[in-house]
Amino acid sequence: MQRIDHGDLWKNKARYLQLQLRDRFRVAVDRHRSRQTMFSANGYFSSTMQRWLQRFRDFRRESLPSSSFYLKRVSRDFNAEEDSVILRMLQAVAVPVLGNVCHVFMHGLNRVQVYGVVKLHEALLHRPKDRPLLTVSNHVASVDDPFVTASLLPPRVLFDAQNLRWTLCASDRCFKNPITSTFFKTVKVLPVSRGDGIYQKGMDMAISKLNRGGWVHIFPEGSRSRDGGKTMGSSKRGVGRLILDADNIPMVVPFVHTGMQEIMPVGASIPRIGKTVTVIIGDPIHFDDLLNTEEARHVSRGKLYDAVASRIGNRLQELKVQVDKLAIEEALHSHNCSIKNTERAAGILQMVDWESLGMESYLSLEGNSTTQRQEILMPPTPNVTQPAESSSNGYQRMGFSSRIRDYMDQTELMSFAARGLFVKRRAKEVPADRREVGPLMAWKQFLEAHASGQWNYT
Repeated sequence: MQRIDHGDLWKNKARYLQLQLRDRFRVAVDRHRSRQTMFSANGYFSSTMQRWLQRFRDFRRESLPSSSFYLKRVSRDFNAEEDSVILRMLQAVAVPVLGNVCHVFMHGLNRVQVYGVVKLHEALLHRPKDRPLLTVSNHVASVDDPFVTASLLPPRVLFDAQNLRWTLCASDRCFKNPITSTFFKTVKVLPVSRGDGIYQKGMDMAISKLNRGGWVHIFPEGSRSRDGGKTMGSSKRGVGRLILDADNIPMVVPFVHTGMQEIMPVGASIPRIGKTVTVIIGDPIHFDDLLNTEEARHVSRGKLYDAVASRIGNRLQELKVQVDKLAIEEALHSHNCSIKNTERAAGILQMVDWESLGMESYLSLEGNSTTQRQEILMPPTPNVTQPAESSSNGYQRMGFSSRIRDYMDQTELMSFAARGLFVKRRAKEVPADRREVGPLMAWKQFLEAHASGQWNYT
């Protein structure tokens, strides 16, 4: 009698049930599609639903919870294929030229006051070889970089294009067309896209520069100040990722400036001159208490990003208060200096011997309007024996002033000149029928009456 294998029997039943379920659901899906044509891929409701789903995904991406952040390592050679030899040659020329032009513009056509510049030079020139440098600052004008950055460095450092800063710029602003894209690439600017988050390619490129031990400068606010630099926005968590995701924690040097809003106001296309910019550079910011603790190992990545960004923002706010105070003190000092210079000039004028110039009577008239001015015009005493004085080299002085000196006394000459200088002002104070003649007419009448007959050089 043949034995029945119960194992094979159950396998066959399960296989039969699987086939029935597959056929049943396939038919149901087909019937559903045939009836609901309005939700097809080309239907109105389908496209509307897709738009709403896309908006939800964008909102979710912008408001990711802390648990969605992670450590993303970037290699030193990331995007190295784009750093061609031609691009590096262009950078070696364009970066020093642009840096020195901005340096001359800031220090030659404007006035820059820097406090703590040694801190930046020490971090830039004397930091360990593999230690990257990250500088952070407030963002007031569209030309904060490179104008302010170039004004902080000596010209000899600006010629070293390899060790100068990299910076970030929005792709919709600096990389709108091939021409601007090429220019900003040659001056070491990296593109970032607004709204693409902190894990985009531009951020990875900046981290790769830090991993090579380079210098990156960013604006933690993410955009320019909307009120002309009066206030500062909060620091974004992107700066936290640049610090925490680098192979070595970079040296972070903050600085804050004011006055660039006057050089390049919002809406202006040409920078202005004759302005004063004040910059204060702070001490390097350390994060050892946030990273080298037992609690930091159990904190999510997003909270660490936020903690680092918050510390940088608080430090920039402190420097902002200090730089505003220094700017106010400098403005008051300049005002006081102008007042002192005015008082000094007035003192010098009072020390002049106006009597020898024949202007004493005029000054007394200004001090007391009721005092009558004395007439200082005296008849000349011509010297007819020596009409022209011979010089040591045999030539005779035949100028107009020399001839006048020969025919009248020096004091009378100065008195007559002083009288002619103020005759117009006196004319306004007397009636029209008693007004005196102008200075040129006075000279003419005087010469015709006293000296015209004696000037004969034939």
